[in-house]
Formats: sequence, structure tokens, C-alpha cells
Amino acid sequence: MNEIEAKVRKTSQPELPVEKNDQVSGYDIYPTFDIGPDLIHSGYESLARALAKSPVIKIDGYAGVLFETVKVRLDNAFQAIGVCPEWVDTQKAYKPEAAIDQMIAPYLGGHDPVFGKIAQLELLDFFETDILKSFNGVDSSTPTIFYGTGASLIPVDGTNVYIDVSKNEIQYRSRAGSILNLGAKQLGSPKEMYKRFYFVDWVVLNRHKRKIKDGIDFLIDGQRSTSITWMKGDDWRSGINSCVQNPVRVRPWFEPGAWGGHWIENKIEGLSGDVENYAWSFELIVPENGVIFESSKLLLEFSFDFLMYHAGEDVLGNDFEQYQYEFPIRFDFLDTFDGGNLSIQCHPQKAYIKEHFGENITQEETYYILDRKDDAKVYLGFQKGVTPEAFQAALENSYKNKTELEVEQFVQVFEAEKHGLYLIPPGTIHSSGKDNLVLEVSSTPYIYTFKMYDWLRVDLDGSPRPINIDRGMENLVFERCGERVEEELISSPKVLGSDADRTLEHLPTHTEHLYDIHRYTIHRKITIHTENKAHVISLVEGQKMELTIDGKSFVFHYAESFIIPAGVGSYTIENPGAMPIMVLKAFIK
Repeated sequence: MNEIEAKVRKTSQPELPVEKNDQVSGYDIYPTFDIGPDLIHSGYESLARALAKSPVIKIDGYAGVLFETVKVRLDNAFQAIGVCPEWVDTQKAYKPEAAIDQMIAPYLGGHDPVFGKIAQLELLDFFETDILKSFNGVDSSTPTIFYGTGASLIPVDGTNVYIDVSKNEIQYRSRAGSILNLGAKQLGSPKEMYKRFYFVDWVVLNRHKRKIKDGIDFLIDGQRSTSITWMKGDDWRSGINSCVQNPVRVRPWFEPGAWGGHWIENKIEGLSGDVENYAWSFELIVPENGVIFESSKLLLEFSFDFLMYHAGEDVLGNDFEQYQYEFPIRFDFLDTFDGGNLSIQCHPQKAYIKEHFGENITQEETYYILDRKDDAKVYLGFQKGVTPEAFQAALENSYKNKTELEVEQFVQVFEAEKHGLYLIPPGTIHSSGKDNLVLEVSSTPYIYTFKMYDWLRVDLDGSPRPINIDRGMENLVFERCGERVEEELISSPKVLGSDADRTLEHLPTHTEHLYDIHRYTIHRKITIHTENKAHVISLVEGQKMELTIDGKSFVFHYAESFIIPAGVGSYTIENPGAMPIMVLKAFIK
């Protein structure tokens, strides 16, 4: 890591390379979609040449863009070709910090360390409109460049440039203290900044993205510390149109955690080994993932949000009317191999998450056990006869006196069965034990975990992990207990069809789950029809699979997950090996 990069970001993970590495033979941490030759460009010099004849340029961008760095590097590139632009910083038009703090306070949850409420604000609300309007006078003798988040709000015609930054890089930068929240003048702690990003900044800026997407003339990938890649807006939008007629695999990213394990570290190449563990793979948590375009080996990443805003109906098909631009299914890995148990936890009921946090859908989870070892366990549902009063009293006593909770006195424990599916509808008490690699299939919201007991441990930074006993008690379903747990919360596969090519099983989910799951054991080849619904696919057994759409072939490896957009129509999966492979498919009911 170079000195500039070390100042900008706090992580041991490498930055997205500028060029594609063709040596990957298994799970790819930088999956790409090839949009054809010569459509992505690199460097500030090439961008300056492309913009040189524009009299007015508006450089807008997402939270986390290092606008001053962009200004210095792009200005140097302009000067080198004899162009001397005038730069105008949009920060001058922000409302006073105190006014912004007062405006966003209702969405930050007060002293709650984790939860706020989805902001009902627009980007324009952060600006003094009179000052924005005053920027429209420009000197025609020299290019004028308006730069900073919100630049496209300035009421003057010009060339629109947008800089996107991936969510993982935003968090690395916030941990390094190199960026601020939207409209902020002072740094917060990384956890405070993340809460503000999640409930305010990203919400506001995504609404802005949706409004301006069709008017972007140049899109820049601004996640790298010292370089950029960029493409023309029309080429980018055409690339999205092509992308959603094919399988879409987002860029996964990986995070350590207090309970994290070592399966991911040992099985996936290309990740930094300089970490304590890997707890999560954000395999397909699309509010935080991006899509990487490749052209003549150059790479450009943009947010999955942009893809949904441009082509959401192609992705969701029949379900677009209900879910609009929110992709409703997520896949992620929870790695506890040689790690620890997850917290004893539950997730909010649908009405609760809407009222308290402003989300439209809640976390309706399942645990699919991709791998396990030793005597790995799953904690699921209550023991028969457990009362809310007794459970709450035990939790509060443990928290207050820092004493161990006799978990199995209250919560049932099951052997984790490889390829077993454990159902976790909202309000279900649950946890994964150590030595599991869980493929968590869920509806999309992803931070709404009410930890009720956390084994008396601290977070990686040494601070206690937030405990939410009261919120958990407001959502728990105590009727999920006794024999009902095994009957209703452990899925029993049902064979829907079998022949020489494949066996198709239905892994029923709970009635409260918005999605369902099929599993294919494929010996040779099978064709699947989308029926105008998005499919989320993962190879859960076998080294690789070959997928074909309209004569175009793709190869996916073990544990890789991807979306088949509804508009694809049909696709064929072929097993290239001698041993059967297993493919998991989730889809909206």
C-alpha cells in the first residue's frame, strides 16, 4: 500500500485494480461484465482531453468522493494541455452545519448506537438555493467547473460528470478519517458516520442518482486513491442495457467480525491475509454492492443502485411494480469456522421495521449450511414453556452482571446439517454456532439485527457490541417453541422432478418469507425458465458450472452467487464434470 493510499483508507484490502487479471481460476473477487472494446478510459489526462471544449462542467458525486484530490489532479491535466479553468466549490452553498444537524436529527435515532430512520429528505434540502442560483454566472473566456456533491443542482447548462464510489471504499475512507458525511464539517467516529451514511446520506444521494441518471455525460469510478477510470454516459447506459440481458454478478466484499472464522480466508484467493478473520462476505447485498464493467481489460465499478434505477423492470419483471428499485433478495456468507457463535438475536416484524426505521421490507432470513465441521450447531426457536418474563429477566441479569446466560435453557440447539435449510422468519430467536459456513438467504435489509446476548465478548475495536434486549422483546414470537420448531423452521426438501439430467427439489420457506428456494442436482444439463421473475443463483456443490444464455456462455465457480434478470427468459446450466453439481435458486414467491 502506497503512502497516499494509506492516508485515504484504513483497510488491508487492496484497491480495485485498474486492469483485469486473467489468471483467476476459481472464485473471482473482481467479477466483471465485458461491454466491448475501448469504452472505458483511464487517467485524468484522457478525461481532461475529453472535457477540454466544454465551457461549463458540473462534477457531481457520491458521498466519499475526494473532491479536492480530483480538483488538483484534473486541474494539472487541464494545465498540461493549455486549459486554465475556474473552479467553484459547491460546498459554499451548503446550509450552515447547525441547520443541517437540526434537519437530519429526527433520522439519526438519538443516542441509539446503531439504528435511525430512513430520511425523508432530498439533496436540495442541504443547500441554500439562493447561493446555488448565484453560481449561474460564468465567464465564457475560460471553462468554469462546478465541483462537489450536488453540482448538478446548479441551474446552468453544462457537461454533467458524476463520480461514483463503492460503499466498501466509503467505509474504509471514513475509518481513515479522510472523508466527511454529507454537509458535515467535523469527523465522527466510524460507527457514527456509518449510521449517518445508512439512514441519511446514501438515501438522499440515491434519490439524487435516480433523478440525474439519464443526464450523466461522463461517469467516473472514483474509488482508487491515485487514479480513475471513466466512460461516456451513453456508453455506460448502453452497457447496463446489455448487462441485464445476462447473468449479473456483483462485486463481493469481505469484512472481519467479533465471531469471524477462517473458511473464507482459506478458500478464496486474492484477499488480504493481514486480517484477524473474515466474518462476512457481502456476496449479494445489493444496497452495498457494485457492478464492474470491463472493456479492453480496463475496469470501472458503479453501484447496483444505478443499475436498478436504469433497468429495474428488466431485472425484476413481474415483481417490479411491488418492489420498484429495491432488489428484494440477498445472499451473504457468515463464516464461523474456528471462530465463535453469532449473537443470540432476532429480526424485526414487518410492521415494526416500517414504523421504527422506515424500511419497506424486513429481514426474512434462512440459513443454508454450505459447509460445517466438528459438532457445529444452529440455535433456533425457544424451548417449550419459555415465557417472555423469564427470558427477559435472564437476559437483563446477564447484561447487568456480566454473567453467562444458560442459552440452551431457553433456546433449542440443532446439529448443523450440511445443505440443510433453517428458516428464520421475523421475530425468531436464532444464532449460528461456531464451525459453520452459512449461506444466508434473506430479504434485503441487512443491519436490523437485535442482539440480545453476545457471549460477553467485545467488538474488534475492544468496545462492547450493542445489545438490544428491549427491541428484541418487542418482536420475538414465543410460540415458535418446542416441537413446532423442528416441524416449521427446518425445511424438508420435496422432490419436484427427476430424470437422467437432474433432480429438482423444493426447499420450502416459511409462509412469512417473500421468497422461495429450489435446489437442482445436475448431472448433465438443464434449461430453466425465469417466467418473468428474477432468480438468484449460487453453486453450492461442485467446482464449476457453465451457464448459457442465447448462445453466450459464462462460467461460475463454487460459492459464487449471481442474479438472472427476469428479462433473460431462459438459461441453460451444464455440468462440465463427472460428479453431480448442486445449484441453489431463490426467487420471489
